Amino acid sequence: MWEQSKAAKRRFGIGAFHNRYFVGHGIDVGGKPDPLGQYSAIFPRMLSARTWDIEDGDAQFMAGVADNQYDFLHASHCLEHMVNVKEALSNWLRIIKPGGFIIITIPDEDLYEMGNWPSRFNPDHKWTFTIMKRESWSPKSINVVDLLRDFAGQLEIEKIELLRDFYRDAWQAENIDQTRTPVAECSIEIILRKTAA
Repeated sequence: MWEQSKAAKRRFGIGAFHNRYFVGHGIDVGGKPDPLGQYSAIFPRMLSARTWDIEDGDAQFMAGVADNQYDFLHASHCLEHMVNVKEALSNWLRIIKPGGFIIITIPDEDLYEMGNWPSRFNPDHKWTFTIMKRESWSPKSINVVDLLRDFAGQLEIEKIELLRDFYRDAWQAENIDQTRTPVAECSIEIILRKTAA
């Protein structure tokens, strides 16, 4: 819960979010009820962050959003709900200006789902994610490194990071959804830059 706000607090101390990633006009895909735009005063070079949610249309297609429109796209815990992850990422890339950034946060399958599929904590999850491993326990696992390899030439990888701030390993045996706590993150953060035209 409130994963974007947890991330905003962590990101506040990272200069690149102030001076590189959250700069200009952005779109926050799947942003409700915790939109990025509420922190525009915290990231002062963020001129705007339009919230795009279910009432605006399917985030997989971003229909009606012009190509090369936004300086950055933010999606906190949205990609795992897409029917076709590659198509969603392709459309997210489409609406970002060359040189613009895509900032994605997704749950890590081992820290969040903890070996359970379908997800016990969010039945709408259509996929699980891992940064990179040879084999997954999940029948719906997406290896982030393999996914991004398919976009070589269209994007550059700025960062892939496993986030486990305030994660309690001892709670795993009890299958506790640690995202329900006000502090724990158990996700993967991906920052991508669209290559210049």
